[in-house]
Amino acid sequence: MKNFILFFLKPLSFLPALIMMYAIYSFSAQTGDTSGNLSYEISHQLVSIGNQVLDRGYEDWEIEEVAGNIEYYVRKAAHMTEYFLLAIAVSFPLYVYGIRGVWLVLLAGFICVGFACGDEYHQSFVEGRGPSVRDVCIDSVGVFFGITVVRIVCWTLLAPARMLARHNERIQKRNLREERIRQRRLATPEGTSGRRSRSSRKHSTLESEGKRHIY
Repeated sequence: MKNFILFFLKPLSFLPALIMMYAIYSFSAQTGDTSGNLSYEISHQLVSIGNQVLDRGYEDWEIEEVAGNIEYYVRKAAHMTEYFLLAIAVSFPLYVYGIRGVWLVLLAGFICVGFACGDEYHQSFVEGRGPSVRDVCIDSVGVFFGITVVRIVCWTLLAPARMLARHNERIQKRNLREERIRQRRLATPEGTSGRRSRSSRKHSTLESEGKRHIY
């Protein structure tokens, strides 16, 4: 019953990845003006919060100037963050399905970077937007860190399970070895052991007699 339930639940682990792909596609479908205004609003909010927390005393025009200066970096950080989350959403279900190590990096990286290339191509059809190789490279950095985080977290969380599995495996091997020894002993005929014991006693007697004759 457990395996039956897991068979239907495991495919649902890809649902967060599909949601992230839809979110990225939706952002890319925004026109250049809409996307720029959104980036500026986020930059303005960040500067305002920083101004209050750090008590810098900026006036409104200074906040607007700083927001305009950091808007480019906010956009690129948003790109990296999007694909960082996408890589996590893609890598985790692949890990659940038993894909590990280099194959996880290659497969998850191929899916995420391939989607980044397709998304940039999609922007070429959006008003005021265009494809950018630089953005693909930035997205790839986010993908790399996302895959790395999944590998580290899963390796750490599953470490006790791996240790328990190795312990059980060693116990099974030891029990199997002891069972083979027991079966080998049971399969040895009693007559053979008796003949060996008599031959050993005869050999020891001859040795003792030979020593007595010599000395």
